[in-house]
Amino acid sequence: MTAQTMTDDIVELTVPADGAYLSVLRTATAGLAARLHFTLDEIEDLRIAVDEACALLLPAIGNPQDTELTCRFDVGPDSLAVAISAPATGALPDTQTFAWRVLAALVADVAAELQAGVATIRMTKRRASAG
Repeated sequence: MTAQTMTDDIVELTVPADGAYLSVLRTATAGLAARLHFTLDEIEDLRIAVDEACALLLPAIGNPQDTELTCRFDVGPDSLAVAISAPATGALPDTQTFAWRVLAALVADVAAELQAGVATIRMTKRRASAG
């Protein structure tokens, strides 16, 4: 999946890389998905996917106390693309793990990349009723 902006409707949040702040990202995810008229099940899938992606990224962060997670939402007419990034000193999540497979089952597309010391997990969820 390439990093493309689907529209000019972009929301970007930066929170401390601490599990206590993940609820902010989950809430923002749910609010944006509701705005796109996702079903309750699709909204919950997205909330879980964002939470899982953050959990997969946190081990790659060297010192979480001095690090932030950045979550960028690209809002399309019937899809929501999410990119969660953090500076990483460790390896990317293993795409063969159960956690990665759960994440992949919750969204249409998912990919991980490491560029210039920043790990990013990108995912897209499309409304089932979109076509």
